[in-house]
Amino acid sequence: MSYPEGLERDFPLARLTTVRAGGSGDMFARAGTEEQLLELLAFAEDEQAQVGVVGSGSNLLISDDGFRGLVLKLDRDLATIERDGDRVLCGGGARLPSAAAKSAGWGLSGLEFGVNIPGSVGGAVRMNANAYGGELARTLEWVDICTGAGRDRRVPADLGFSYRRSNLREGEIVSAASFALSPAVPEDVKATLAGMRSKRREAQPSGIKTFGSTFKNPDDPRAEGRSAGVLLDAAGCRGLTVGGARFSPKHANFVENMGAATTADILELMSQGRRRVFEMCGVVLEPEVQVLGEVEWPAGWELG
Repeated sequence: MSYPEGLERDFPLARLTTVRAGGSGDMFARAGTEEQLLELLAFAEDEQAQVGVVGSGSNLLISDDGFRGLVLKLDRDLATIERDGDRVLCGGGARLPSAAAKSAGWGLSGLEFGVNIPGSVGGAVRMNANAYGGELARTLEWVDICTGAGRDRRVPADLGFSYRRSNLREGEIVSAASFALSPAVPEDVKATLAGMRSKRREAQPSGIKTFGSTFKNPDDPRAEGRSAGVLLDAAGCRGLTVGGARFSPKHANFVENMGAATTADILELMSQGRRRVFEMCGVVLEPEVQVLGEVEWPAGWELG
């Protein structure tokens, strides 16, 4: 079998995630150009290998058994952030907070919410990531999607956006995105970003091994408008610990790896938090964190 240049075997994936847990990937490669990405996707298709993508690794949990397939990370040409008039063009691997900060410096408004979403542009599109009232679909103009068959361009109406999700399937990779923004005074946009960063620092843990929000905010009327974090806190989950994992004492919807947490520890902790909230008020919390690889959900995960 002939492998594409730069492809690595048995690659430890935990180092690419912010929570630092999980096993190795059978195959791993960095794609720095669209040509490389298309070649790697075609290779995976020929080998009938599953494809996973790691962006900033901030919303990702790797199976302790690793990933049986090809894991990709976009960098170089596929992680650039450039201005084109009132548009900002980003590679799929570009960090959304960096795109928000650069847009502010250029005097362009519309991406401010992205400063508090610690993920890649491609991941943000796949997850329809929004924060602090911002809407990705409101500023997104188009995305380029690469598959083993080639590249095509899609607009937001093609992406099936709903709360925290899109219709992108496995093997469909965002290689580029265009955001249509509005001219603004740079100092004003920068001030907005500073306020958002401050709000995040006050409310959420930082400087620790964690991913973003663990559970989605529920729309169940029994939640009475309360966020997942507020519900977990009310159910006594703040500081709850399983093995090396715990719900943060600062924000109950954030899981911390206290040093040697396994993915199994994290899943069991999530299961206990989910059950406590369900027993308290009947609300079933759904995970926001994405899982790469095959995992065995704890026996207590299913409710009702």
